[in-house]
Order: sequence, then structure tokens, then C-alpha cells
Amino acid sequence: METIIKKKYFQSFKIGVSILFLAFFALSANSQEKSNGLSMKYPIIPTPQELTYGNKEVSFSALNISNNDFIAVGLQPQKVLGKEGLWSDSKGFSVEILLDKKIPNKEGYTLSIDKKVTLAAHTIKGAYYGLQTLGQLLRREGGHWSLPQLDINDWPAFKIRGFMHDTGRNIQSVDQLKEQLDILAQYKYNIFHWHLTDDPGWRLESKLYPELHSDKTFSRHVGKYYTQEDFKEIVAYCKERQITLIPEFDIPGHTVAFRKAFGFTSMKDERVLPILIDLFEELMGLADAEEMPYIHIGTDEVRNAPEYVEDEMILTLMDHIKNKGRELIVWKEGIVIEEDATSINQLWAQHEVREGHRFIDSRANYINHLDPFAGMARLFFQQPCRQSAGDSLALGGILCAWPDNNVAEERDILKQNPIYPSIVFYSDAIWKGREKNYPEYWAKLPPKNTEEFKRFRNFEQKVLEHRDLFFKDKEFPYVEQTNAFWKVIGPFDHKGDFSAAFPVEKELAPSYSVDGKEYTWDDSPVGATVHLRHFFGFPAITDAKSGTYYAHTKIYSPEAREQTFWVGFYGWSRSGGRRGGPAPKLGQWHTTEPKAWVNKKEVLPPVWKQPSFAVNTDEIPFVDEDYFYREPALINLNKGWNTILLKIPHGGNSWKWMYTFIPVTLDGSNVREVMDLKFDPSF
Repeated sequence: METIIKKKYFQSFKIGVSILFLAFFALSANSQEKSNGLSMKYPIIPTPQELTYGNKEVSFSALNISNNDFIAVGLQPQKVLGKEGLWSDSKGFSVEILLDKKIPNKEGYTLSIDKKVTLAAHTIKGAYYGLQTLGQLLRREGGHWSLPQLDINDWPAFKIRGFMHDTGRNIQSVDQLKEQLDILAQYKYNIFHWHLTDDPGWRLESKLYPELHSDKTFSRHVGKYYTQEDFKEIVAYCKERQITLIPEFDIPGHTVAFRKAFGFTSMKDERVLPILIDLFEELMGLADAEEMPYIHIGTDEVRNAPEYVEDEMILTLMDHIKNKGRELIVWKEGIVIEEDATSINQLWAQHEVREGHRFIDSRANYINHLDPFAGMARLFFQQPCRQSAGDSLALGGILCAWPDNNVAEERDILKQNPIYPSIVFYSDAIWKGREKNYPEYWAKLPPKNTEEFKRFRNFEQKVLEHRDLFFKDKEFPYVEQTNAFWKVIGPFDHKGDFSAAFPVEKELAPSYSVDGKEYTWDDSPVGATVHLRHFFGFPAITDAKSGTYYAHTKIYSPEAREQTFWVGFYGWSRSGGRRGGPAPKLGQWHTTEPKAWVNKKEVLPPVWKQPSFAVNTDEIPFVDEDYFYREPALINLNKGWNTILLKIPHGGNSWKWMYTFIPVTLDGSNVREVMDLKFDPSF
């Protein structure tokens, strides 16, 4: 290989380092001054449609409900806010909750805080959402509470704002589901989509067909299912939080457990339809049509011969459910029945709307595929339904968690998938709406200094405040990343040899000539995680299918010390085995042989607990494969500027071309920024 290295190093950086360094900290100081304003101390998520902060805070020792027009329909502000020591029966800062039918959106509300708190809404739903906003604003300082002066006029852009869990594959306790429902309520979601059945198990008790719960039917979490009383308890818990439960029995695909229970070799067996009608009838008997207006029948991924059925069977089942006064939901892609003119289609992957049908958007927002950093950019910049607000056909969106692979402990579902950050980021898009769709930012942050970047950075600051206020000791794997600046260069042609070294490893220079091709640094990437090429084809840094990239940055430390970092070179999807595997061997960060150096000293990979695992290992739980649920890397930093160089090859069976590198500090399950470390702002 003929190689010519242009030896001149980044002289412009060296000459200007002192000026840039001082300027950076001046900017940081200005930013800190702004963050002391009411909008930064009292951030609201999702962002209200109309919001004006005043100039002062009000301080008080307790709240007192002076009027509640919704008490007759069950609104209990003391229970909604549920903060110890907040309420007084007779004395306190006055709160009025008023019925106002002039508010056009039935889920809308107005909130004014000045000499008293005045909350007005058209319905109990709007009043409830206003209370959730009030709850986000409350701060306790010593023996007093405080609120900001403000005026809000707010309403949701979309009718359906949902979250889905697959408990057919991995069951979760009622208590863990309730914890998540509380978070959904806080961020104004109004749908819990409960995927109750799948190949590993039928997870809802049937008193008509107890054979569904015999040990032989389960391939995972044997004997674990929800009783009908559990189900009713969740329905009631949702209702109290203005959340509608959508139950899903997924048929005729994903029915291994169902077929095992009855000994069916095919869903075409003539006995199948009467049993399914009975099961859906039994399901609908657990909550009336007002409490549970939607029934989901799946129909997706019918790909195996035992699952094929005639259209007439599906249509008969559809008609039966609709005749019981329920709205019917099916997946799209799924079985399309020409005679079906009324079903609601739930879109996944990049499947298109079926003309004339109402739809729910779940495209490109599966949490099990998302990494905790770049994935949040997608949820922030993706426009639900690809329009600014809902209408009679575009109902809204449902954020989905499909941790298909077996898990060792139920809490691993929350540890190994960025569920809570995703809920918070997506809530803003699905409530506030988005004026524009930005697919160019689904896999990366916008360029520095653009308005889109500033919007994300400002929202990120709100998220960090919420993380610290409301997610203590909960799994929230997110730290500030809009201050992480990079240069990348490549892709160099490794000709199938991932270990091939290029001149970047010997000396950092502004450009290189390799095999007659010129390479220069791209300084556009920002973030803790950078996708060089996105696995779903969303716009990223490159369209190349293979090659070697290098990433470079500098981090300032005020002292020499050991520091923990999240470091990773692959993001497992927690779905479909170890997709893109096999897992790395001992001594590898990944099978593509990536490397990391800090001040020219190599950062060694973890000692993997499960090295070399093959792709088809769905039943072996993940334990340390992703950076955000394993021990962080411990890296020695020098006092002053530290040079970071990452090598990121790609090709072969590998699926994701990406890297993660960010300093963090951990306190139990809490992760926080390392405040005195700074990325070089000139990158």
C-alpha cells in the first residue's frame, strides 16, 4: 500500500487553544446564567402549546383546594400529585379547578399561577393533565414549596399517545407495570397497549380454557401469567390515570403457545375459530366498551405454514368483535382483508397507510432497537403520522418495547432498553406535535449551530432536569451529549481485513492520501453515540457498506485521574437473538476489531461474561453486551487536554456501524454527567 501522510498536525487548534478554551468557559458561564431562569428551573415536558413564564416565584407552606368542579366525577388532586406535606385542609395557597366547556379540545386545559393556582378544563382528562403539569412544577425548598408565575394554554396534538409492552415473551409483574403507568401518566400518555400473547406464552388467564396455562404451553417463564383479577386491577389503575388499555391477542401468527395448548398443528383447524371467539368474548367481559373501547387482534408476521388461515376466518372474528361495540386494531404489515373497511391499522417498520383507514403510527420507534443517545434524536425529530397534528384518520402514535430475547430478571427489561428516556423524549413529539419531519436527523444530531440543534440541546436540558427530579433510582441511561464534539475520517478500504492499520494510527494530520485517494476530517458529528451508517438506512455519515473509520476528539480534565466512561462499538437490538453477531471473543470490543486509545494508550475491552455467543441465542439473556448496563471502562486521564482516537471498522456479518464514548459518573442506578470534564468545542 502506497501511503503519503501530510504531516502537518492541527496547528490551527494548537495556536488558538488558549483563546478557544477561555471562550468555551465564557459560553458555559452564559449558559449557566440562562439556566437560572424560571424556564430552566421549572421545565415542563411535554412542552405546552402556549406557555408564558412570569418573572417571579411564589412560595407557600401548603396547597388548599378552594374549588374542584370535577370532584363528582372522581378527580382527586391530592391523590394525583401525591406529595407528602403538600396539602392543607383549611390554610394554604389556593387552588381552583374549574369546568370550562369553552375550551375547544376536550383534553385541553389552561393553568395560571399568580396569586392563586387556577386550572380550567373541558373534561376530567384535561383537568388531570393540568394537575400533572402542576406536579412537574412543584419544588420543595426546606419547609416551603415554590411555583413559578406562568400562564399555560395547552392541548394534545394527537388523540392517541401510547406505549406498548410485549409481555407475551417476557412477563412483568403488576407492580413493575404500575411503575411505568405512573410515568406514562406524568408525561400525558393516554394509551397502554398490552401485548398479552406470543409464541412463548399466553399470558392472560382463561377460565374457559385453562389448558392455555399448563406448563407444556410455555417455552419461557413457565406458569407465569396474569390472572383475570390482575387484568382488572391494571384496567382500574389505568382508568384512574386517564389511560385507556388496549389488549392484544396476536393471531394467527405468534401462536405457538396457543397451538401447544390444544394440540393444533395448524391455525386452519376448524376448532380454532370457535375457541378464539370464546377467548375474545371472555376478554371483552373483563371491561365494558367504555372502559376498554379497543381490541387488538395482531395479524402480523404470518410467515409459517401452521399460521396460514383463510381470510374468512379473520373477517368472522373481526365482525364478532365489532358487533360487540369495540374498535378493532390490526398491525400493518399484517393480514389485509379486502372486505374490512373499518379497522384501525397500527403501522410498524416503514409500512404505508392503507387508504381510507384510520391509523396509529409505530414506525421507526421500537425501543428495543434504540440506543440511549442517537435513539433519542430519532424520537425527538420524528413527526408522528408524518403530519403536524392528528385528524380523523391520523390518530396518533404508540411507542413500542419489544425485548424479544429472554431476560434473566424482569428489571432487565428496563435496564437493557432505554424505556424511560424514550417515554420522555417521545412525549414531546406526540403531545406538542412537530411542524416538520426530519428523517435526516433520525440517526444523528443536527449540525452544530443550526436552529434544529439548538432546539434539541434546549430540550435535552429539560430532560436532564426531569431525570434528576423524577427518576432517582430508576433506569435512565442518558447524560448530556450535545457538548460531545467529534472529527471522523474514512472510510478507508480495509479489503476485508478488520485489523488493517491506516496512517491515522501513527500520526494525526489534517488529511491523508491512501492508495491515491484523499481523506479529510469531517467535523459534523456531535453526540455520545455516532452512527456512521445506520442499520435501517436512515441518513448518517456514510452510505458505504464496509470500511474503517477513525473518530477523534479531545477532553479537558482539571487534574490527572482515573475516570469511568461508557465505551461501546456496537448496539445490540435485544431482539431476534444477537442480531449482527456473533458476540465478540475475549480480547475484542467487537468482532470487527475496533480499538480505542486515550493519549496513545489502548483502552482494553471488557472481560466478557458471555464471549463468542452465536446469533441464534434468543433464550440466553443479555448480561453485559451493551455499555449502559455493564461496568464502565476505567480510563486514565492526564491533567489538561487528553487525545481520544477510536478505530471503527465495519463489514462482514456486522449490522451496526457505530461508536459510543462519553464520561459518566454512576451512583447506584443513577448516571450523571462528569461536570468538570469538557470536550474541545473547536471540534
